[in-house]
Amino acid sequence: MEKLSKSQEDYLEEIYVQVLESGVAKVTDISRALNVKKASVTSALIQLSAKGLINYAPYSAVTLTQSGEKLAKKILSKHKVLNELFSGILKLDDAAEIACALEHLISDKNLDKINKFVAKFSNK
Repeated sequence: MEKLSKSQEDYLEEIYVQVLESGVAKVTDISRALNVKKASVTSALIQLSAKGLINYAPYSAVTLTQSGEKLAKKILSKHKVLNELFSGILKLDDAAEIACALEHLISDKNLDKINKFVAKFSNK
């Protein structure tokens, strides 16, 4: 599968969070959470659906496909590890924003190293 854009990853992550919370995601809720227009959400949902990552039909709730859920879990995991590093360990003021920006750039190999560091630091 081709790499997702930062925006597409953000949408997929938000859909996953909403599905975890309420079983489905809705255009209005995604729009509100990401502070974007509903038309932008609809466009993104069409793209993610075409990639086989979500189940979407107009005026219906959004759910994740198996591959979409797997990818969304990975994105959210990156976000959580980076947020723990920047917020919990380094105590940066803008930790959430930094974590969100870097989650799209960091390789799995480097994330594993950061994850090990965070785990060691958290155990002390």
